[in-house]
Amino acid sequence: MLCHLVPEGVTELDAVLTGTEDGKTAQLEVEEWGERRAVAHTWSGRKRNRWFIDAKAGRSQHGWMPNTTRLVQLVVFEGFQLLDLSGPADVFHAAALLGGEPLYEVEVVATRRGPVRAMSGLEVNAARALGEADAVDTLIVTGGLTSGAATADTVLRDGIRETASRARRVGSVCSGTFLLAEAGLLDGRRATTHWAGSSGLIERYPGILVEPDRIYVRDGDIWTSAGVTAGIDLAIAMVADDHGADLAREVSRWLVVYLHRPGGQSQFSAPIAAGPPRREPLRALQVWIEENLAADLTLEALAKQADMSTRNFSRVFAAEFGTTPARYVELVRLAAARRLLETTDYPLHRVGTTVGLPRPETLYRTFQRQLGISPGEYRGRFARPRSS
Repeated sequence: MLCHLVPEGVTELDAVLTGTEDGKTAQLEVEEWGERRAVAHTWSGRKRNRWFIDAKAGRSQHGWMPNTTRLVQLVVFEGFQLLDLSGPADVFHAAALLGGEPLYEVEVVATRRGPVRAMSGLEVNAARALGEADAVDTLIVTGGLTSGAATADTVLRDGIRETASRARRVGSVCSGTFLLAEAGLLDGRRATTHWAGSSGLIERYPGILVEPDRIYVRDGDIWTSAGVTAGIDLAIAMVADDHGADLAREVSRWLVVYLHRPGGQSQFSAPIAAGPPRREPLRALQVWIEENLAADLTLEALAKQADMSTRNFSRVFAAEFGTTPARYVELVRLAAARRLLETTDYPLHRVGTTVGLPRPETLYRTFQRQLGISPGEYRGRFARPRSS
């Protein structure tokens, strides 16, 4: 930690300061110099360590004393998802509590100061407007069902872009990813969002490398997460990056959540979202597949059932369903297996036989490939309570 910094009288933006970091002499390159706070950084290899030097901390005989508290700003808008805000906020608060020092200062910000109503009807108070803070360490944008309308708010978009340019890192929760995308911060980057919005993100912003099954994605200094509670996973990962795995583990224990959530977000998604195809033979085939999961559902068998050649069937099927026949069959069988695991006490071999996956290893590999967890784990998390 930096102990001693500049003597009085150094005011130039590009000055180089000298201090001590972990007992060693370090040079700090000043980025900003204001009446209330200066911003400087040191380099450790390719990693930049940023330091906020707060004038309110006063001066010692050695000069400025550093303020190691990281300012985290959570961006909200009318109709935001409250848990997108409260989840990360509680993670950073718990880190400070368990760390025994003020590691983080959390602020709610919006396009203007004052109350902002969440989609649940509750109100929070934005202490500052976007862009008012001298130095922001972490900027996290919340999501919500109204995020589509929020992307059209040019004041919000420009405020996010401007603040992000000065922040050490930027993140989003849920559909907040769309706001980062609209601000031009995700072009050419990997990102994720709520499973229900992944296809829309891909279609609207083709320059983003969307990873739809990830709980959160880090691409350099940009972090994005899946929906709602995934913001907690994101914030815990940020704490681990800042202060190590031990503190992050204590935070996860305190909040009674996973340090690393097993599986991807597909395990929480709707089983299958294929709508009815336009062509009658394929509509009839769709029903037939769901009623005959244990039958032979190879490409040749499906083409015969649809009374088409194999080649023509593959082409028409892909155009109607947006995927191959083999993948579609696997997803339908998986959806049926999920329903049985949720609603029955069938042993796993019976579940597999019922849905056309009679070999235990095939059922296991299908769940691992599509959901990232085993059938037993899925049942343990999502089985509905049954009366005795």
